[in-house]
Amino acid sequence: MSAPVAYKLVAREEWEAANATGPYGGSAVDLADGYIHLSGADTLLETARKYYAGQTDLLLLAVDLGTLGGTVVWEPSRGGALFPHIYGPLPVSAVKSARSLKVDEAGALIFEDGAGL
Repeated sequence: MSAPVAYKLVAREEWEAANATGPYGGSAVDLADGYIHLSGADTLLETARKYYAGQTDLLLLAVDLGTLGGTVVWEPSRGGALFPHIYGPLPVSAVKSARSLKVDEAGALIFEDGAGL
């Protein structure tokens, strides 16, 4: 059985800085809230539409939750849906892939490689 995966939309420059220096500490919103926001496959598209519409030069990180132990807490948010939150930094080694994309004005994910989610 494969480990559970969650997703993080992140500005390319933020991730590249973390990748060069160590763990990712989170976006400004993450830092303000005290945890790193992730989405499950079932909530990713709504997250993209609500918070990232019209943004370019993003990466979609696929995070292996199995490597994070007790730092991951699933908590209710938008409409009662459960979201994984990381309480602590995200180790670069927990990220299994980083795909380039933009989110169009309607909130659709447009991947640079042309493949879907």
